Amino acid sequence: MSQAPATRMDAESTVQVFDGLWCSGQLSAADIARLPGLGIATVINLALPTSSNALSGEAERVTALGMNYVQIPVAWDGPKLRHFEQFVGVMAALGDQPVWLHCAKNMRASAFVYLYRRLVRGEPEEQAAWPMRVIWTPNPIWQHWIDSVCAARGLTSPR
Repeated sequence: MSQAPATRMDAESTVQVFDGLWCSGQLSAADIARLPGLGIATVINLALPTSSNALSGEAERVTALGMNYVQIPVAWDGPKLRHFEQFVGVMAALGDQPVWLHCAKNMRASAFVYLYRRLVRGEPEEQAAWPMRVIWTPNPIWQHWIDSVCAARGLTSPR
């Protein structure tokens, strides 16, 4: 169930997915400074370092505050199965540590959250689809990617 942010965040489409996982668009420097107060242990960035709204020095800002930083650069027009597998591996390694997942606009991130909830946590479609289906309707490239990731994991993706 969603909760409102304890602190106002600048990042677009900020959502607490469940206890221990948040997702959003690009974080601001002020947002990063707020993360330790929310108990965040790791920031995962799915955007390319060359994204138009990328925050210069993001990794350094995050790690200077004692949090882990992981970048899995996913091209907007070319998501791959390996990107999701990397994400799942990172999440498994982190265990129950609180994670903030972001990209430029919370489109990539929310698609990854959907797949994680559906394929790893085994949540029902209606539950797993939130917040992705509220934030956006995946375009043909992303819908094909979602379908192919589901198929690789032995699940038919609903449309």
